[in-house]
Amino acid sequence: MLFPESRRALELVAGETPVWTDGYDIDAARAQARAVAAAEPREDVADVRDLDADGVPVRLYRPTGDRAASVVVHLHGGGFVFNDVDVHDAAARRLANRTGMSVLSVDYRRPPEHRFPAAPDDVSTVVGWLDREAGGLGLSGPAYVHGDSAGGNLALVAALRHLGRFRAAVLIYPFLDPRAGFDSYRTRADGFDPREAAWYWEQYAATPDAYDDPDLAPLLSDRLDTLPPTLVVTAEHDPLCGEGEHLAGLLADAGVAVTATRYLGQLHGFWRHTAVFPAAEALLRQTAAFLHQQD
Repeated sequence: MLFPESRRALELVAGETPVWTDGYDIDAARAQARAVAAAEPREDVADVRDLDADGVPVRLYRPTGDRAASVVVHLHGGGFVFNDVDVHDAAARRLANRTGMSVLSVDYRRPPEHRFPAAPDDVSTVVGWLDREAGGLGLSGPAYVHGDSAGGNLALVAALRHLGRFRAAVLIYPFLDPRAGFDSYRTRADGFDPREAAWYWEQYAATPDAYDDPDLAPLLSDRLDTLPPTLVVTAEHDPLCGEGEHLAGLLADAGVAVTATRYLGQLHGFWRHTAVFPAAEALLRQTAAFLHQQD
């Protein structure tokens, strides 16, 4: 059952133009998202710096406290196409404050201007830069990787590409299956139409063959057993629920220390909107507790 806040959220977006509409204006939608995000309240953190990670823009948030030497590499969601470090600024600040760890938010390239594998390659560039520069930035502690939706895909791919680099991974309703093969696409698609999901994959993939590349569809990876402890979070009313929970099952079977949580009554995207969804704050605190367990 949808919780009241989810029903209200669906009512608010009911009249929006679908992304798969002919002539959909991606640039205008990106600008609107930035304008909405700019109006959001922001928590203070001890320090915020925009940096160049070997050509990839990143934003580093440093909170106060003993854990600030640890770093969470955050990869934003948005169907690979939308959002950026500005749109996720408020969320990254909350993540830093709740975990007490520094957060490195990555402004990876987006399709359709830059198709796969631009985004995961940018993340790999940032990981290499962090390997070299962490000490000078005061990030001498362990590193973690975190992402929501498309960012969850990129976080998983980063952990698979860089074996042993991250102490843990947090995947919030990860976007993993370009072929939409799970029943949740037919039974749980409240507010996230499967046609929207298909459109995102079409923008992201350079060719149809990319759908079989584990760096795009990491459920196909033969290295899932190499992952660090992983938190997989799904929302009950989300077409991505099936693929996220399938991933959790694969990880458990592979011997990975996996924790899987389904948030009842919630929609895709709830994590970033604490003012709308009370469960978002609970998820932030769950994430913090999970990461602290890995210290």
